[in-house]
Amino acid sequence: MPERRTVALVTLGCARNEVDSEELAGRLEADGWDLVEDAEDADVAVVNTCGFVEAAKKDSVDALLEANDLKRHGRTQAVVAVGCMAERYGKELAEALPEADGVLGFDDYSDISGRLQTILSGGIHAAHTPRDRRKLLPISPAARQESATEVALPGHGAPEDLPEGVAPESGPRAPLRRRLDGSPVASVKLASGCDRRCSFCAIPSFRGSFISRRPSDVLNETRWLAEQGVKEIMLVSENNTSYGKDLGDIRLLDSLLPELAEVDGIERVRVSYLQPAEMRPGLIDVLTSTPKIAPYFDLSFQHSAPDVLRAMRRFGDTDRFLELLDTIRNKAPQAGVRSNFIVGFPGETEADLAELERFLNGARLDAIGVFGYSDEEGTEAATYDHKLDEDVVAQRLAHISRLAEELVSQRAEERVGETVHVLVESVDGEEGAYGRGEHQAPETDGQVLLTSSEGLGVGRMVEAKVVGTEGVDLVAEPLQGSLGYGEEATR
Repeated sequence: MPERRTVALVTLGCARNEVDSEELAGRLEADGWDLVEDAEDADVAVVNTCGFVEAAKKDSVDALLEANDLKRHGRTQAVVAVGCMAERYGKELAEALPEADGVLGFDDYSDISGRLQTILSGGIHAAHTPRDRRKLLPISPAARQESATEVALPGHGAPEDLPEGVAPESGPRAPLRRRLDGSPVASVKLASGCDRRCSFCAIPSFRGSFISRRPSDVLNETRWLAEQGVKEIMLVSENNTSYGKDLGDIRLLDSLLPELAEVDGIERVRVSYLQPAEMRPGLIDVLTSTPKIAPYFDLSFQHSAPDVLRAMRRFGDTDRFLELLDTIRNKAPQAGVRSNFIVGFPGETEADLAELERFLNGARLDAIGVFGYSDEEGTEAATYDHKLDEDVVAQRLAHISRLAEELVSQRAEERVGETVHVLVESVDGEEGAYGRGEHQAPETDGQVLLTSSEGLGVGRMVEAKVVGTEGVDLVAEPLQGSLGYGEEATR
């Protein structure tokens, strides 16, 4: 009997990439591959790359080179690049990085097993020539669903997408997915692509036009994840506020969220990637008043100075953004809000920077990401005049980053005395238990240290009182009798 092939998936970038990796894992496992955690134990190391900004691309290249080193003194025989950077650059990446034995695009995902077997056997699979994936679907959103089966959409896989004769072991309801960790939190792809044309962003060119998943697929995947022990799902896409527009109902998310919250075993549903210009009163109501739906708002502001926003091909200003936040907090005073911002955009003035500071000081955000502008090839902004010197961008980045750190620490301090619902994600007998409240998304928004781990286990939802802070993180005391505490946790 031939030795079974082993593969490890190394994932970089955002939660959307994590979903894509788990789909690749599902395809490979269904076709007989053994999945291993460490690349050094695998015949093939598959690196799911990020192609968003320069720092992320550098991390992807470093990961590929690190995996390549394993070929010299370990079991690893081949290193393969997949993901956004591989899709975006294709042949160019293959030529610039000969250490990668293969560079596979999204169109290769449906036969990922065959591609890896070819490479492992010493064959060559030619890297693809990148193309603008926005042109693969009709311009009209209403016409896209009919064409969806003809376009590779990572993270949208269903069992019927598998090659004939191959099926997931978990049964007909299982999605084309295999979990790669035991976390009680999992992301679910709500849609792919983006129809917005922000002047600084290249993502639509390699992720394509916006297309929603069917609600039934999202529900079935959530039910399956709940069966795997998942307690919180996070809905991800490039733009969740557009969900349903290609299915004939722009308010579809408003009705889907309560259905997801009713899935047995799911304790919390979180929505990420919301566009401020597309926020609707009905969606705000659902997010702030539905049991088990986290009152959490991941709003993509990017800036608040009107001139900068227009140059970015975006909408809004400081006062309108603050009004939106007031609307949210009038309905849910403890609602969590996070956002990202770009400083040093071409043409940004000192007055524009001061306007951004005015917004940040008034916004009371729980988490803030700050990035210095850099040209992304293929974007409109890369052609703009009035570029700022790199030193100026670096200075503004440092200044706003310091301000952001102070402000999120102040916001955390405002939460002292509040009662929070914490999903336990790790337990340490000496330090206590760590988890996240409703206002904290995985990886990005800080965490909660519970002062006692007695009776607690991973996946428990705990009611606790905030008694202190450590920067953006909270320290909280579990309340006796709360779900997951004491006798309730040990039954």
